[in-house]
Amino acid sequence: MSLNYESLHDPNAEYTMRELSAETMDVTRSRGGDRDLEITDVQTTMVDGNFPWTLVRVYTDAGVVGTGEAYWGAGVPELIARMKPFVIGENPLDIDRLYEHLIQKMSGEGSVEGVTVTAISGIEVALHDLAGKVLEVPAYQLLGGKYRDRMRVYCDCHTEEEADPEACADEAERVVEELGYDALKFDLDVPSGFEKDRANRHLRPGEIRHKAEIVETVTERVKDEADVSFDCHWTFSGGSAKRLAEAIEEYDVWWLEDPVPPENLEVQEEVTKSTTTPIAVGENRYRVTELRRLIENQAVDIVAPDLPKVGGMRETRKIADVANQYYVPVAMHNVASPVATMAAAHVGAAIPNSLAVEYHSYELGWWGDLVEEEVIEDGYIEVPDQPGLGVTLDMDAVEEHMVDGEELFDEA
Repeated sequence: MSLNYESLHDPNAEYTMRELSAETMDVTRSRGGDRDLEITDVQTTMVDGNFPWTLVRVYTDAGVVGTGEAYWGAGVPELIARMKPFVIGENPLDIDRLYEHLIQKMSGEGSVEGVTVTAISGIEVALHDLAGKVLEVPAYQLLGGKYRDRMRVYCDCHTEEEADPEACADEAERVVEELGYDALKFDLDVPSGFEKDRANRHLRPGEIRHKAEIVETVTERVKDEADVSFDCHWTFSGGSAKRLAEAIEEYDVWWLEDPVPPENLEVQEEVTKSTTTPIAVGENRYRVTELRRLIENQAVDIVAPDLPKVGGMRETRKIADVANQYYVPVAMHNVASPVATMAAAHVGAAIPNSLAVEYHSYELGWWGDLVEEEVIEDGYIEVPDQPGLGVTLDMDAVEEHMVDGEELFDEA
């Protein structure tokens, strides 16, 4: 087989990475002992949580299985199935090589950004769990070791009366006092009664006063007992976002999240630089190549990648490394099951500029049942020292909560 640079990067080339590995086994696969192994299968199962979580398992001929998770969304399991032939026969310890291989092979199907990156992320997280088990080290060790033994968690809070400032403050107080969290987030893109036309993204004065009242009431209620951030979900125009950010500058806001749509970097930069209110952005950007522009243009005060969406554990680490050069902290967006939540905790432990990891399922009573281990306790995650991610799927709980029509994973 003749190989050249062009054919090596052609996603339609006839050879596969497995054939390339066979020719270069001494370089890419042969390691001796228990480290010489192959991927034999990749499977997915969707769990019907507050989002349809896509769990991923990578199997090997040594009987070791890695568990990961991709960000929820239509088409993710199908894309993972599409990629399975590209990793069968490969050594799972080659995490970076396999990640880049999948990016290249799926380039025609959108691996620059979007759902294809999300699907690759799920495999990448599973590879970290698998490699940690093979090498008998926790996943954070694969990322360079840890700065901290536990990760702070911020709780995304909700109430049936989401537009009532006092109801939000009551829930903030309850979550702090009863559930033990010292970091919170509330939605700010809620109805105020002053709206005329939400499609134009413009905030009328009454709307801004209402949102500022929510911020004031919540932050005054919890005071120094908790940090509080507020999410706008990309809802407002540039001018309205600047006026809103200015209106809440006097309050103790941890950050204002996604005030404008994500596509226009110049508008985002203008909003961020117009206010002393910290601005957090990042969950709708993909890979370090996209988030790098946000950071280098200083268009963000806090960067918020979503690990099982943005490219996986090492890609999140790369983003954090770029952010660290600009003294920008990292607060990981997270709406995942315990699997990707723990993956985020491992990355958070391994980077110096980590603030917290989001928890979006405090109202879902069985969230923690999906794994055998305790994940969040008193608002923190103790980063485990067990090999891999340190969480074990409870297959009975997974089966109980599977999306209709899904099949349970095979046994190892």
